Amino acid sequence: MIGYYVHHQGLGHLHRALCVAGQARSPLTGLSSLDPPDGWPGEWVRLPLDTGAEPVIDVRAQGRLHWAPLRHPGYQERMAAIADWLARTRPALLVSDVSVEVACLARLMGVPVVVAAMRGRRRDPPHRLGHDIALRLLAPWPAAFPEPGWPAHWYEKTVYTCAFSRSDGRTATRPPPPVPGGRRRVLLMLGAGGSRITAAEVREARAATPQWEWDVLGGPSGDWSGDPWPRICAAHVVVTHAGQNAVAECAAARRPAVILPQPRPYDEQYGTARALALARLAVVRPAWPPAPEWPAVLAEAAALDGDAWARWAPGDGARRAARALDELAGTRWDP
Repeated sequence: MIGYYVHHQGLGHLHRALCVAGQARSPLTGLSSLDPPDGWPGEWVRLPLDTGAEPVIDVRAQGRLHWAPLRHPGYQERMAAIADWLARTRPALLVSDVSVEVACLARLMGVPVVVAAMRGRRRDPPHRLGHDIALRLLAPWPAAFPEPGWPAHWYEKTVYTCAFSRSDGRTATRPPPPVPGGRRRVLLMLGAGGSRITAAEVREARAATPQWEWDVLGGPSGDWSGDPWPRICAAHVVVTHAGQNAVAECAAARRPAVILPQPRPYDEQYGTARALALARLAVVRPAWPPAPEWPAVLAEAAALDGDAWARWAPGDGARRAARALDELAGTRWDP
């Protein structure tokens, strides 16, 4: 049995867990405050929220943890529920995606821990603790583009799976080539984790690019879809943030992209954007470009070879992750 802790902020952690669970041969139990996703293959433990109306005191434990508020009922109930499941089930492994506190709890109870690695500034004391105690770090990016500045022993225990998404294995249809003088299609895809991009900025970019038809998914001026795949495939260029899952969706569709990293804790998206710029896989801008720059930005992206995304996401990343976890849990894969 493998336990898989899924953080409840945004949907990226949930999508990653579902991808891995679909490939794993060990039984998996999800632990999260989120509802189980459609298609989850095993049990699911619904955890109490560790936030709420109660006042929070010393949430960082004098700077050694990220979220461990003193005498907070929701937090205490949450950790007790996880501890109870660990004691009853005695899993072979627990995956933390991602919580230093959950990783520490499992390790203190004698359960091996795998931590889902994330880019950005992760050398603060809590991240050092979580990464140091982990048996393995699971990095959803290529080994050719490691996160710089890690301690040597982190690199030594990292499993590089390359990027993966729920769209791996789907057939990407190509948008029709534009006729001379015809308009091409750009998809602006904003995530559930929040964005600083405003509706006014989108309107100005539209007005500055009359040769492009804009489709907006999410954010302040777009609708939302639980499955963005058809709209990604219909676009000649995708403009999106630098979240791991959004980038992996573009890569799975082999679609040229403009990447605009958004502020996140520990500069995670800026770390991903830096790696993509180094690999020359996407057009990267540190912020939303001024309206007059958009024609050149979209033209630069349209000239990229979308098939180059195979270096970032060859299509078997979830399988690689599942195999690594299964082997650590003692489940054999036949040759």
